[in-house]
Amino acid sequence: MISPNLPSELKAALDGKLQGFSRSDAARRSSQISSTYRAGGGSGTIKSEADALAYALARMPATYAAVAASLNALIEIVPDFAPETLLDVGAGPGTASWAAAEAFPSLQAFTLLDANAPLSRLALELARDSARLADCRYLPGDAGTNLAEVPPTDIVIASYIIGELAENDRRALMEAMWAKARHALIVIEPGTPAGYARVLALRQHLITAGAYVAAPCPHEKPCPLTPPDWCHFSQRLPRSQAHRQIKGADVPFEDERFIYVALTRAPPAGRALRVLAPPDVGKVEITAKLCTSHGLAITKVPRRDKAAYADARRWRWGDAVMSES
Repeated sequence: MISPNLPSELKAALDGKLQGFSRSDAARRSSQISSTYRAGGGSGTIKSEADALAYALARMPATYAAVAASLNALIEIVPDFAPETLLDVGAGPGTASWAAAEAFPSLQAFTLLDANAPLSRLALELARDSARLADCRYLPGDAGTNLAEVPPTDIVIASYIIGELAENDRRALMEAMWAKARHALIVIEPGTPAGYARVLALRQHLITAGAYVAAPCPHEKPCPLTPPDWCHFSQRLPRSQAHRQIKGADVPFEDERFIYVALTRAPPAGRALRVLAPPDVGKVEITAKLCTSHGLAITKVPRRDKAAYADARRWRWGDAVMSES
């Protein structure tokens, strides 16, 4: 399992880029970029080196934390998975590649795709002195076009990208990514109802194409949740002083809400129940909402069952618990 915190190499590279960079200017640029994303726009608003750096400083920590949590979930279900090649679609400043390098010591080759030139240049600068990523291959330009040219890889990751696309482009991209994934595809999106709907549609489409769900679901059946409920998770991460200044925040941490799906070519050897919300820890019992192979379950663990109660007290939102065969 890897930490949700940025690796020391990446932190040092970002700190180096901060030298002489106005925090107030970064905060202004970050705010404008965030407003565009919230309004449904994409990375087209990132047009300069300063824009790219402001975006990375504001969003890289949270994006990294969400990708790290998603990779941890895959590793927990498929512990023997040791990919050697990675394709990072919509790579931006390279966040998912950094997380994958931490999660999989077996990775030897990294290919990154993104149409945004300032972000691609920043990614290469941040990776320049990295022991793992210095030789990464970054292909700027349209991901759909580039996907047709790159060879299949062991794992494909797409983080916070499919929401930028129109529905027809989204379906074409998901099919192209799955075609390039020899063993696994992970897609991460914002933990909003809209992000959940996009991931749910991708999940169902690729299950029809032969994919198996390793995480978070313990099955390939339709999602048991009904509106207004939706599946999403939360990862807490610390904020550095620079991060707080750029985000205009006072608290020293951030909670990133996200949704993901990890799909594999082969069925997982084991399944696990998934904790879908923070458990309610009471004096008499612990109540937890779980996704199971049979559907949604509200599980109550009585305090009198000391061993089970002690185990349930360790459950956290998003955890895989009580393995199923």
